[in-house]
Amino acid sequence: MRIYWFQAQAPRRVMALAKHLGVVVEYIEVDLMAGELQEPDYERLNPNMKAPTLVDGDLVLWESSAIMAYLCLKCGSDLWPARNPSEQVEVLRWLSWNDCHWANSVATCYFEHVVKATFGMGPPDLEAVQASLPDLRKFAKVLDAHLEHRAYVACDRLTIADFQLASMATYWREAAMPFLDFPNIARWIDGLLCIPAWRDPWPDKPLG
Repeated sequence: MRIYWFQAQAPRRVMALAKHLGVVVEYIEVDLMAGELQEPDYERLNPNMKAPTLVDGDLVLWESSAIMAYLCLKCGSDLWPARNPSEQVEVLRWLSWNDCHWANSVATCYFEHVVKATFGMGPPDLEAVQASLPDLRKFAKVLDAHLEHRAYVACDRLTIADFQLASMATYWREAAMPFLDFPNIARWIDGLLCIPAWRDPWPDKPLG
């Protein structure tokens, strides 16, 4: 099994899950800045020219939530509750909420403060950050209320929904996201950081 990745939020959640489940994977790092995502060989695997992409025999799979579900199926893990339809629906609700609402609301802070710093793309656009905050606060209010008496987003245990929702929000301090005003979100994120694979999802680099 191969996973193509670079250091960004979508590969982060897939790789954290693979490490957490103990999946044996060949990790292939794609050089974003060198344009390797646009190379024809990679485009044949992922026509979106994004990462992550999973290859397992004849199966080629893109979209991080689908890859995470597949990894759970391979390992028999209930982080994707394949055998429980009601739990599946609950996880799916939060995956959909992330993709339609939450990810968009946190993306500007994440991009301006984290992505630009990671790839040397210049200083953050603070006006863009400020303009994004009303939407971020709107959806943070929803998530914070949901987490009032919960340690996890769905099913009263860790699921792939946690990894999906937390992939950009984990960097809330670096990205100046206003989660001091949403203490249940901050508590949830800090709890996930106690999971070793979530705290450090990236492959070990060889010395030298």
